[in-house]
Amino acid sequence: MKFTAAQIAALLSGVVEGDENVLVSNVSRIEEGKPETLSFLANVKYTPYIYETKASIVIVNNDFKAEKPLKTTLIRVEDAYSSFAKLLEVYQQNTNNKTGISSLAFFGHDSSYGDEIYAGAFAYIGDRVKLGDRVKIYPQVYIGDDCQIADDCILYPGVKLYPGTVLGKACIIHAGAVLGSDGFGFAPQSDNQYKKVPQIGQVILEDYVEIGANTTIDRATLGATVIRKGVKLDNLIQVAHNVEIGENTVIAAQTGISGSTKIGKNCMFGGQVGLAGHLNIADGVKLAAQSGVGTSIRKKDAVFMGSPAIPADEYKRIYMHTRRLDRLMDRIQQLEKQIAEIQSRNSKV
Repeated sequence: MKFTAAQIAALLSGVVEGDENVLVSNVSRIEEGKPETLSFLANVKYTPYIYETKASIVIVNNDFKAEKPLKTTLIRVEDAYSSFAKLLEVYQQNTNNKTGISSLAFFGHDSSYGDEIYAGAFAYIGDRVKLGDRVKIYPQVYIGDDCQIADDCILYPGVKLYPGTVLGKACIIHAGAVLGSDGFGFAPQSDNQYKKVPQIGQVILEDYVEIGANTTIDRATLGATVIRKGVKLDNLIQVAHNVEIGENTVIAAQTGISGSTKIGKNCMFGGQVGLAGHLNIADGVKLAAQSGVGTSIRKKDAVFMGSPAIPADEYKRIYMHTRRLDRLMDRIQQLEKQIAEIQSRNSKV
């Protein structure tokens, strides 16, 4: 499909600067722009490319000021990045609007589904499963008994939902993710063996949660592992049993969260963060990549770094001293030499 600059501006509540009738049929990065594509400029580091790009339309912030002549049509908006994301969402909806049930999909006893759903080949839907409207289940998805999936959810190929898992509205689960597998619960015995503790809880996702590829979320021992509204989890994350993650928290890849830890809302964790079990992390906490958190963080909006994690300002001061260790050692050796010479002279007096 092709769209004019005027049509795009109307969708984004933006203002056209240039040819409002110019057409685009695809998108591109600003540094690789091609004719009949649309791009955006949100990061000032990429500003030089706007004077060279061949993209027909570029979305920019309202405060952008051109310092050279431009060859492209601009659409000025309040927030270029968010506006571009909105366009990509519309594009994805138009190109990913599958409906219908494959003859090779399986539905179990007493399962039900709403309108306009999609179930691909070899999708397995167990007994007593409830699917809302416009749910999309891609090939080779497994949905266990008694699962509930609300309207507009998308489950990409190879997703596994163990029995009793609950998904709120508009959740997106990427390929290979596993929700509801057993928590890591084993009781040590007197003979040094381990007895498995049955995990009889469930996993609950609230609305608008997105789970990355190959991420695993364990069911609770009792009760539920809960992912609150708007949470975004990257690929390859481990969420253990009885964890709770607060609203609109975002967590990057390879993070591991141990059992029964409670994470507040609006938190941001970098990649490869590790959290011990039974911790409480306050609202708005930020953890830098590779932070190792072994104690609760109760101060809201705190920023921590390092392993073991400490406040970021303290970590940076220590790091700067660490970089000067060689020079500090040289000074210590010089002082020791001077002290030794003074002691030698004093012993001869």
